[in-house]
Amino acid sequence: MLDKKNIIQKEEKAVLVGLVHKLQTEEQVTEYLNELAFLAETAGAKAVKRFAQKLPHPDSRTFVGKGKLEEIKNYIEGRDINIVIFDDELSGSQITNIEKVLEVKTIDRSDLILDIFARRAKTAQAKTQVELAQYQYLMPRLRGMWKHLERLGGGIGTRGPGETEIETDRRIVREKIALLRKRLSEIDKQASTQRKDRGEFIRVALVGYTNVGKSTIMNLLAKSEVFAENKLFATLDTTTRKVVFETTPFLLSDTVGFIRKLPHHLVESFKSTLDEVREADILLHVADTSHVQYEDQIGVVNKTLQELNVIDKPVITIFNKMDQYEKNTFDPWLEEEVRSEILVDLKERWENQLQGNCVFISATERTNIEELRNTILNKVKELYAIRYPYRTGFL
Repeated sequence: MLDKKNIIQKEEKAVLVGLVHKLQTEEQVTEYLNELAFLAETAGAKAVKRFAQKLPHPDSRTFVGKGKLEEIKNYIEGRDINIVIFDDELSGSQITNIEKVLEVKTIDRSDLILDIFARRAKTAQAKTQVELAQYQYLMPRLRGMWKHLERLGGGIGTRGPGETEIETDRRIVREKIALLRKRLSEIDKQASTQRKDRGEFIRVALVGYTNVGKSTIMNLLAKSEVFAENKLFATLDTTTRKVVFETTPFLLSDTVGFIRKLPHHLVESFKSTLDEVREADILLHVADTSHVQYEDQIGVVNKTLQELNVIDKPVITIFNKMDQYEKNTFDPWLEEEVRSEILVDLKERWENQLQGNCVFISATERTNIEELRNTILNKVKELYAIRYPYRTGFL
């Protein structure tokens, strides 16, 4: 794994920057910056100020306009700001130009996500995947970035290659990427062999946006102790458990969460982890119903599943955090009859859209878990009957 000596020891204060342009509306940028603030918090920083600018397209030199950059600089001066985080990817030269003006460490969303992945990776596979993604991120930025990487100290975004000296020239980085790919290929072969050794069991995989409650549901269904936390990317490594409902066994896997603007090289690096999704027989798509943008998050996950060519698999959508949804939606004075009508309308809309393949639960409150178990059990039995029509052992 890359050098971890710069892991954050204390909370850094961050300024967030977003851009409203022809591909991003003001409402979208507000939501993206909310998510960026959560990412920053997950990495150990506290977002104290946000800046957004309307431009037809990003400035090729400094991403935002000169005037906005001066405004950010004026805010930073005299305040204990450690880092500026841009919501979109920056080139190496843009980072250098911005830092010349602001005189403070500057990173983008991709760098921040890589930083979080770097600290969350536990297994050899996840560590290798993250390291490969870091070098792939660095490669096109070498010319513009090495000086600032050498100059700036620890904290978010500096836990990567090139932070001490200019040894990471193009040749060395290419060699390192080739070595990591070879290592990852060997790990993938081992993982593939392990998956084949699981026998004839139906495989079920939990998928969804990050922080929707997949690991909590995994713990409920599998009675296991998978790490669950109210932070983005609480778990990176796929966890698989054997589960038995009544007398029917199946394998249940928890996978890494998806997110908007997930760096392409990170998706590429984690394709082997996502093999668990590809090889699953049933997908449990978990959605956080309490989130104001939960429908957009469902769309992001569906798009990612489409890119993985698994959209045709049987999917059960689990609308989680219904307790929080009711708390956010209903005023205390609202009549019970009106509440019931709103909930019935919500459920009927999604049941019609998803042809009944959905369940509404609260994992933390353990509400409707029995219905979830029965829904999964019926689907698993259905697939066993198709796959092994002359066997009764799993039914």
